[in-house]
This record gives sequence, C-alpha cells and structure tokens, in this order.
Amino acid sequence: MATTDIGQIHISVTDLERSVTFYRDVLGLAHLFTVPGQPMAFFMAGSVRLYLGVPEDEKFRSRPVVYYRVDDVEADHAAIVARGAVSLSDPHMVHRDAAAELWMAFVEDPDGTPIGLMTERPCG
Repeated sequence: MATTDIGQIHISVTDLERSVTFYRDVLGLAHLFTVPGQPMAFFMAGSVRLYLGVPEDEKFRSRPVVYYRVDDVEADHAAIVARGAVSLSDPHMVHRDAAAELWMAFVEDPDGTPIGLMTERPCG
C-alpha cells in the first residue's frame, strides 16, 4: 500500500453555521453538504474535500493553515476581504527564481485560523 493523494482535510470550528457561511460565501468554496443533526459540513477545494467540524474530543482538534491557489492574489484577496474576511497579510512576493514568482496573502476564518492565498507567476 502507498499513500497517493490527500482525500480530506479536517478544519476544527466552533460555530458550524457561521463557518459554512464564511467558507461558502466569503471564500467561495463549493459546499457539498451539511450532515443533518451533526456539527459537520463538507466542501470541495479543487480535488481535496474539506471537512468542517466541531470536534467531540480535543485529540481531534485541528488548526491547519491551508493555502488555496488563486488566479490573481491581489484581486482575490481584495474580493475576499470585501466579502467580510479579516486580512492578516496583504499580497506580497515570498520567493522568486528564474522560472516563477510565488505571491501570498493571508486572511482568517471566523475561528481565527489563518488561510493562505497563493499565486505563482511565470517570470519574464
């Protein structure tokens, strides 16, 4: 057996409804479903499924920093902030080599979890 891909990432939240609104309406991710009667909601980010949930046990509390690819980090950061996200860091270049520049910006979700936005631009 070999690990081949990421299937799902868990993001701990404290208020599921508030977080569903944020990830759907502010970040613009596709909401797949919310489990009736359970504090669980699922989204798609490209080929990776995100599971937002209120953990029943502290051992399962997560605080990941997920980096989302965006087409235009300046425009997408501005749009996400305009829809209500708190900005942690304006767009800035973090690396440049002969082939590309890596640009990032950060916002936070309703629980204060940082969210990275990233764009890679070819040089030249």
